[in-house]
Amino acid sequence: MEQLLSPEIFASLEGVDTPTVCNAIELVLGHRTADGFTTQPVIAAHPNLPAFVGYARTGVIRGSQPAQESPGEVRARRIAYYRYVAAQPGPTVVVLQDIDPRPGLGAFWGEVNVAIHKGLGARGVLTNGSMRDLGAIDPSFQILAGSLSPSHAFVRIEAFDCPVEVFGLTIRPNDLLHADRHGAVIIDPQIARELPRAIDLVTRKEAPILKAARSPGFTVEKLIAAWGGAEDIH
Repeated sequence: MEQLLSPEIFASLEGVDTPTVCNAIELVLGHRTADGFTTQPVIAAHPNLPAFVGYARTGVIRGSQPAQESPGEVRARRIAYYRYVAAQPGPTVVVLQDIDPRPGLGAFWGEVNVAIHKGLGARGVLTNGSMRDLGAIDPSFQILAGSLSPSHAFVRIEAFDCPVEVFGLTIRPNDLLHADRHGAVIIDPQIARELPRAIDLVTRKEAPILKAARSPGFTVEKLIAAWGGAEDIH
């Protein structure tokens, strides 16, 4: 698989939040859509961090019961998983589905795994599992998790490079993801290059409405006039 986007397009996407990207996708499509994005709440390790964008590296974890395999087999799979995370194309976003009956019982994400994944080129992670070590994890690496846990319990990689489902969204290996504290959206590579222009148009169309709404003496009539001005922007 070849890298789909230029660094300039990545930079444009990373410069806006995920709701703006969702709006821009709808603008390119020419209609609204009710799929392709997460539909359940996430907990952000660093709520003030900007969005992160990358190609999905997927995996499945479990932590409630000890592994039935030998420690050597468990370790070998984990090393293979790390090699997979580091593979091209990049940048990458890690997506791990916790398949325990109680997802998040054992935290895979903490200070050590954040350091490893960041070093291997990952921009952030999306997981329905848990995280820990808040305050100690790298402040530039975003974790969007389902819960918090103080312990790692028996957590381990069960499989990787497979379709997963987190927060109501099915994600496949190498899907292009845009994510921030709101959640994540999948970007169709067929429209990815059109998004910077669409993002600019969305921003410019919102500007007159926001300016009017935030000005003294705002009325419905001024709203109607601002809407008309926004519709004239192309």
